[in-house]
Amino acid sequence: MTIETRQLHRPNGSLASGDDAIVLTPEDAGWSYSGLRTVTLAPGDSRTFDTGSEEFAIVPLSGSSSTVEAEGTRFDLEGRGTVFARVTDWAYVPIETTMTLTATGEEPVELALCSARATDRTELHYGSSEDVSVELRGGGQASRQINNFCSPEQFPGANKLMCVEVYTPDGNWSSYPPHKHDDSPECEVNNEEIYYFRIGAAGATEYSDRGFGMHRTYTGIGHDGLPVIDENVVVRDGDVFLVPRGYHGPCIAAPGYNMYYLNVLAGPGGDRSMAFCDDPTHHWVRDELSGQPMDARLPLMSAVGPSASHGRSR
Repeated sequence: MTIETRQLHRPNGSLASGDDAIVLTPEDAGWSYSGLRTVTLAPGDSRTFDTGSEEFAIVPLSGSSSTVEAEGTRFDLEGRGTVFARVTDWAYVPIETTMTLTATGEEPVELALCSARATDRTELHYGSSEDVSVELRGGGQASRQINNFCSPEQFPGANKLMCVEVYTPDGNWSSYPPHKHDDSPECEVNNEEIYYFRIGAAGATEYSDRGFGMHRTYTGIGHDGLPVIDENVVVRDGDVFLVPRGYHGPCIAAPGYNMYYLNVLAGPGGDRSMAFCDDPTHHWVRDELSGQPMDARLPLMSAVGPSASHGRSR
């Protein structure tokens, strides 16, 4: 039995490059498609990028307002104070494009640049926060919120890139039952997936450098002769975890701390799809959860702002 030796858990700071807290290319991840960069701009500052063979979703994470300019078009992004403050607007920029990002407010802005290697050039797009589909999934202590801003169903305009935001109230489980979407014969699609975590204090919108959660990814034994993955890690604010294959889940938010993760997915398939197959050992839990009441704290927020019961501990 061979164990996967690639570093899948990338703690906060380990992917920093220059002024950027995260620079993760497909080569850095050891795969072919998915990538992530986070950029922080001081008020009035700009950064210009040539997208080349990559398409991008520009997602405000924290701070003030910003703009995305490309092909003579300007998108004004209102953004949000933190990822726990509200549903955000966002922008899509295709391959073979020069884009300029500018902080236009009175505070610095932190942006996530979710990326995928792509082949077809599509159209620029602005996504309004009011148009983001907010889904409540699971039930009971596995209740969570998904902001489907760049899922295939919400936004069909990308070539390879898929992104969603997942919110887990303190004490809850998400990405459960464990599931996968890899090159196993039983899976419909094969996606490389990035988890980018932010941790916040329950009952507030601020980030917490003391908070934490748990994440599990595993393949089981005998995954078609490929190296075995069996990772059970503590994740903190700003951490990244790479899922090249195998079952992932659960993610567990420690009591007192809400968990956010940005999922970035892409793969070699023709049509974009986030289809998955459950670990058969735990598949029965999905039906069990669907019969339980949704956590009353959800949704944690909307396009307007935090809900009145925003993540208060029970």
